[in-house]
Amino acid sequence: MTDQALWRPTRRRLTESLLAALAPVAGCALALGGLSTWTVQGNAGSPASIAVTGGRVFLPTGDTPETAAFFRITNSGGSGDRLLKVTSAQVDGAPSLSSHRMTGASSATGRTVTSVPVPAGDSIAMSPNSVDVIVPANADWQIGDLLTFTLHFERSGTVSSSAVVDRPGQGGT
Repeated sequence: MTDQALWRPTRRRLTESLLAALAPVAGCALALGGLSTWTVQGNAGSPASIAVTGGRVFLPTGDTPETAAFFRITNSGGSGDRLLKVTSAQVDGAPSLSSHRMTGASSATGRTVTSVPVPAGDSIAMSPNSVDVIVPANADWQIGDLLTFTLHFERSGTVSSSAVVDRPGQGGT
């Protein structure tokens, strides 16, 4: 044999090797956990695919300062999305999202909401009993007028849709 010492596994060398291997294993486990959480929350898969149809605006009555608009929002994609706001160049002022909840046999409360979730593979049918868009009223609107709205989504960007002016109780709402 030569004068060089043979490498022998010692407790110290084994501990150092184990610690060196632990860092990449821990990093992989952390990444896998993060991706699993991301997938469970609906952020994996195909992107959201939003379609907006069935737009309606109630004809304002009297001196009412506001009216309501309704849309059907369908997400045929594999990821959820959120409706953040609605705008229109054809209304004076800013429309706002509103949610309604029945509080008794014949009464309801409404509150402004900052966003509306649109789950993957699902649709939302806005109505006076759920979510709608509060719109500043215009006394010049006539039944049958078409108004253009832009719906702003968190992931899908903007989607334009027309809404027809009609009376409450017509058209299914």
